Order: sequence, then structure tokens, then C-alpha cells
Amino acid sequence: MALSPPGEKPYALAMTDPVPTQLRRGWTTGACATAATKAALQALWGGAFPRDVTITLPKGEKPVFPLAFTAAGPGWAEVGITKDAGDDPDVTHGALIRARVRATEGGVSFVAGEGVGTVTRPGLPIGVGEPAINPVPRQLMTDIVTETARSFAQKPDVEITITVPGGAALAAKTWNPRLGIVGGISILGTTGVVRPFSCAAWIASIHRGVDVARASGLRHVAGCTGATSEAAVQGLFDLPDHAMMDMGDFAGGLIKYVRDHPVPRLTIGGGIAKMTKLAQGKRDLHSARSVVDFAELSSWAEAVGLPPVAEVNSVLEAYEIAGDPLAVVIAENALRTVAAMLRGAPVVPDIVIVSRTGEVIARAAKA
Repeated sequence: MALSPPGEKPYALAMTDPVPTQLRRGWTTGACATAATKAALQALWGGAFPRDVTITLPKGEKPVFPLAFTAAGPGWAEVGITKDAGDDPDVTHGALIRARVRATEGGVSFVAGEGVGTVTRPGLPIGVGEPAINPVPRQLMTDIVTETARSFAQKPDVEITITVPGGAALAAKTWNPRLGIVGGISILGTTGVVRPFSCAAWIASIHRGVDVARASGLRHVAGCTGATSEAAVQGLFDLPDHAMMDMGDFAGGLIKYVRDHPVPRLTIGGGIAKMTKLAQGKRDLHSARSVVDFAELSSWAEAVGLPPVAEVNSVLEAYEIAGDPLAVVIAENALRTVAAMLRGAPVVPDIVIVSRTGEVIARAAKA
């Protein structure tokens, strides 16, 4: 488990952030790989493994990592660090991130070992055929090689093989298969820090999904609020997996990115409650961050001759009263919201509202 730096409290957010609760932050797979690389280099060039290792992250944090695994042989050394994601529900929490270093020629190179994915589709920041080790972790490890080589008077020419036992099974729980990353997880991180329940990581994954879709030449992508609506929308349009963006509650994050990185057609799908929030201009559809204005919903219903629904307790109750015509009104208003957010980008939007049982109950499309 990665430890907090000396003198720091084990909290999750940056010191400048308000901390309403004592959520504990963690460290990315990239930070763990960097720490493992540093400790392995110390064994390779210094002849002994340290008990723990400290690295400096891009924003100046200095986490300390105890070693969970060590091994060595002629011309190589390997260290494993157990990933601690803090209080974030990260699927890689507890994974062993191992780095094997071997002296070579020609600078620093990276190899995907067991459980680390390989990029097979264009559009990601790493080229096709390369290990799925993102640019910032690559740079951190390269800097560690340079720094440690200088300390031991060695040439900074090292092959680094990253291995994550069980990584292939973990990857099945991530977006990697849709992004065309096969064989394991990605070694990620831009700051090295995992902040609990971070929206930024999810939105970044949405962006990478759009990048891959564009690079693959797809002309139609879809973002849905959950698994039920996703299955319905994918079946409705016969879309491939990599056309399906894992939007979740972050409709604004997807729509804004598609506006700036256009795809000819964008479908937004979801249940009636979340689509009502979108129709009312909400960009984050999470229940804790946005609510439905039932007075406005009722005004829409009454404008087309439907019963008033201002006094209901939920959108589902309103739908039970007013039926499919209300769902159509919501879809049409959601379409107007999405079109406005696209700001004239060359993207044709449409809306699909799906019942809890997976049936399409309303659609709206821009001509």
C-alpha cells in the first residue's frame, strides 16, 4: 500500500481543495510503475533493494511506496508495488504493479508484460502496437532512469517491462476493450494522484472514446446513462462497441467534446428521469448534482394537452399519469438542449428515451 508523504495527513483531495470528509487519496498505476522502476534500478545498479522508495509527482507530491515484491537475475531486477487507490472505487485497487528493468542500448524502451494492454486502434495518445502506458507515466519513468543512472554513473539505457498479474481480468471491467486496448489494463495517470470519486477521470475516458471513434472513421456515436439504455440504443442502430461512449451522468462532457471534435451523428440515450434533466438544461445528470423542475415539466405537459404533473414526486410518476406523449415532449426538449450545446457544430443529434425494461418509449431526431 502506498503511504502518504511524511508529515501529511492521509486525505484524498489536494491541500487547496475543501475537504468535507476525510476521504483518502491514492496513487495511479503510473505512479506505482514509476516507483517500482526506481526501486528496481537501485537494485540493478546498486546491488540491493531498498525497503521503500520515494518519487516526486508532477505537482510536487512525494509519496513513499513500500516494496511488495522483489526478484533479480543476471542483468535484470524487478520490483512490485501494490496499488492503493485510497477511498476511490478503482478496479485496480490492490493490483500488483511490477516493473522489470534490464540494461540495454538506445535509451528507454517499454514492453507490455502480462496483464498490460497493447493499443490496437488509432486515436489514443499512444501509437498502435505500443504498450498501453500513457505519456505521463512514460515520462516519469524516463526521468527516473535519467536521475538514477546519474546517481550510479550508469548510461540511461534501460528496457522497462511492466507486468500486472491478473490485469487481463481487470481490464474487462474497464473501457479498454472498447478503446481497442487488448490483453490487459492501461498504465495511467496525469498527476499520479487518484482523487476519490473524481469526475475528471471518467470524462477523460469519454474523450478518449470519441478520439478512437473518430480515428476509426465512425460516423455515428452514442452516449447513454446506463447499461439498459445502452443496450437498447446499440441494438436500435446496430452500432459497434467502440461507437458506444460510456457517458453515464456526464452528458455535458460528451456533448461538449463532440462539439469540438465532431462526429456526424450523436445519439444520447437514457431513462426518462435523466433525460428530463437534460431537457431542462442540466449537463451533469447525477441525482446529487441536479434535480428536476416539476413545475416546468408540468408546463410542457399542459402545453400539449396532457394532465398537470407539478405535484408528483418523480418523473416516473409523471410518466405513469401522462404516458408516452410526455416522454415524446421530454425527448423533443432534450433534443433542443443538445442542439443548443452543439452550437452549430456539424453534428446531427438525436434522443432516445428507454424504459427500465429496455423498451424505447420516445425518440426525437433533428432533420
